[in-house]
Amino acid sequence: MNIQAGFALRGRNPDVLTCIANLSNDEVFTPPEFANRMLDTLAEAWAAHNAGANLWADPTVRFLDPCTKSGVFLREITSRLTKGLADKIPDLDARVDHILTKQIFGIGITKLTSLLARRSLYCSKHANGPHSVAKSFTRDSGNIWFERLDHTWESGKCRYCGASQATLDRGVEMESHAYAFIHADNIKARIAELFGGDMQFDVVIGNPPYQLDDGGHGTSAAPIYQLFVEQAKKLEPRYLTMVIPSRWFAGGKGLDEFREAMLSDNRLRSIADYLSAADVFPGVGLKGGVCYFLWEKDNRGPCQVSTHFKDWPVSAATRPLLENGTDIFIRFNEGVSILRKVIARETGQDTVLSLPDAKRFDKLVSSRKPFGLETKFKGGSKKKSDDDVLVFQNGGTGYTPRGEIPAGNGLIDVWKIFVGRAAPGTGNRDTYPHRIISTPFVAGPGTISSETYLCIGPFASKEEADNALSYLCCRLTRLLILLHKPSQDTTRKVYTFVPAQDWARKWTDADLYSRYGLTDDEITFVEKIVRPMGLESDLLGDVSVDGSDDD
Repeated sequence: MNIQAGFALRGRNPDVLTCIANLSNDEVFTPPEFANRMLDTLAEAWAAHNAGANLWADPTVRFLDPCTKSGVFLREITSRLTKGLADKIPDLDARVDHILTKQIFGIGITKLTSLLARRSLYCSKHANGPHSVAKSFTRDSGNIWFERLDHTWESGKCRYCGASQATLDRGVEMESHAYAFIHADNIKARIAELFGGDMQFDVVIGNPPYQLDDGGHGTSAAPIYQLFVEQAKKLEPRYLTMVIPSRWFAGGKGLDEFREAMLSDNRLRSIADYLSAADVFPGVGLKGGVCYFLWEKDNRGPCQVSTHFKDWPVSAATRPLLENGTDIFIRFNEGVSILRKVIARETGQDTVLSLPDAKRFDKLVSSRKPFGLETKFKGGSKKKSDDDVLVFQNGGTGYTPRGEIPAGNGLIDVWKIFVGRAAPGTGNRDTYPHRIISTPFVAGPGTISSETYLCIGPFASKEEADNALSYLCCRLTRLLILLHKPSQDTTRKVYTFVPAQDWARKWTDADLYSRYGLTDDEITFVEKIVRPMGLESDLLGDVSVDGSDDD
């Protein structure tokens, strides 16, 4: 029987939706296995708060994927409902038709993906065609809506999504990437236009586009997934679950308001965090990992946080999303207890996870462009006068006249540490243990840097700078940096949780473990996450230099 071939025998390998290449790192197809993991979480929550009821045996529940690509979520939901409703609607043809016409809805993000989703769901690109497994549709698109939209341009940007007019105002022959779900002032009214005025969804589920396809690259591209989450909440579903990049936990361009709203929302009941996106989306270059969350409109409380990485045991804890004194989500469950010990040792209390100004290492760390020089700045290859200073720049060193340095004059003639703005490269995958920061090095009087480096200092002597360098090389120090670090970009803000120390002595991890009273399990965790950084083998040669170097 055709319907049974579509829904009962589809488990044969290979599943076609596991064989489709991603369109880009921005619009990533969800593997069926991962989609089912999300559906399992949803079904468990439904049963827990509906007297043990089986979500898949309810013929009234409505599902919406507002950013459907391959149609995998809707297909897997349909498969589960087909089994779960067998007793209530015994006839298979009638059961499948009811599910597809009354319970399953989607909004395509492009013409291509809308056709793919219809093929996955209806076994035909024509929902009302002779080969469709749904028999009572009158429209070709069925419940998978797509129409090409244009952006609304204001001052060169789309007022809904912020897309660049210069890049995406390119004519009807190309995709506009004006996603319908987020290009609406009143999403409830928009949904009524698409699917009917009485449409209320119980579950919204999906994997939204991650960033604007408008010429940005990597972490410089503007994220867009938060707009789908915010719009979905306005629909007031009973349950909302989406898979999105984990970068929002602590950073991300333009995500401050979104992060604040998410972390203060006690309806966010679970987060499953995957440290490596490759564990979810093989072959996708997405730094910082991904997560999926479950939001429940009528169920408030602390959040169940689970951390997943390759074959490591899953770490799980139920805790507040926002710890007192922080404005980010602390990613690692084990990191919370370690941070509490550090704060308690430095301040005498652990109820507020923040350091007083006098104890904050980040006060020694410069902002971007500590000397006013951009990354592309290149000094001369030769020292031409005694007035020239040594510049640590992208690709090596150079020289520039002291009088042409735009900023940071107070740091030129002191001992300091330079550390790269970008963390060590790990290809397209997040790996552990890793170094967290690029290799720091000591530089003496008469030295500066371009934007490639942050400057840490000043220190009163080379001995103090060397001792501070030993501290940065400690694994525990770099774990505290990681707790506030959302991406490979290492700004002053990521040092927020790092306490300043006594620079009259060298530091080792053994010293720090003892100072903060870490347990054996906590030490094991630190050393599982953070790679050693030896003062001799890892540092960039003998770069404790000053500007008096003779060429």
